[in-house]
Amino acid sequence: MITATELAADPDCIIVDCRFVLGEPAAGHTAYLRGHIPGAHYLDLERDLSRPAGLHGGRHPLPDAGVLAARLAALGIGPNTEVVAYDDSRLAYAARFWWMLRALGYRAPRLLEGGLAAWVAAGGELSTAVPEPRPCAAPPAASFRGSCDIEALRDLQARGATLLDSREPRRYAGLEEPIDPVAGHIPGALNRCWQEVTDAQGRLRPEPELRAHFGELMEAQPLVVYCGSGVTACVNLYALARLGRDDALLYPGSWSDWCSYL
Repeated sequence: MITATELAADPDCIIVDCRFVLGEPAAGHTAYLRGHIPGAHYLDLERDLSRPAGLHGGRHPLPDAGVLAARLAALGIGPNTEVVAYDDSRLAYAARFWWMLRALGYRAPRLLEGGLAAWVAAGGELSTAVPEPRPCAAPPAASFRGSCDIEALRDLQARGATLLDSREPRRYAGLEEPIDPVAGHIPGALNRCWQEVTDAQGRLRPEPELRAHFGELMEAQPLVVYCGSGVTACVNLYALARLGRDDALLYPGSWSDWCSYL
């Protein structure tokens, strides 16, 4: 991660604002226009970091890898570019961006510890100016690594994979479902809520606490992580990678894809 003080002293990185609000798709960009870290570009979860949803595939299916690479290149982001990403939602959307770049083989972005609030608390100014990008060449078309679709997931289950459901406990238990049409969880999945890997200020918890949080999942092979639509699962994947478990897979379609077949 990178602190607000460290970011202020690093003029060479490209900053990406990933703020978003589920159920209010325009809210993140509106907030960006009202004030963002100077020099930050905005990438939208649904327009840039997902492709349009269909009958299956989940609410936020991964975009075409080549389309994303071209979008990144338009902002001056290539495979080796130093990037810092932030949001205001305890890493929920910045971690999705982190996972996507890493899965494309790009240099993994650093995430701003504490998000935008930490920047403001450290005395950082906000800007309303949209920066002029400095495009670079897009790399050859690639594909996302470290993910599985529903067919691959079923095969992994048959071979004894462990599934980690990252949603809130009440959604996991099927006691409530505010977004998807069916409540419940994938059979056999264990629950570790994504919000528990950070504190209330969005700072990653110390390593001993994270290891205790994941418990026996640290040794599970293979390990597949999902949530509602492949977004907040990336917070768990980020924390696991920080602990050395960078081999865990993302099921991007997540519960919203799984329940579309029920």
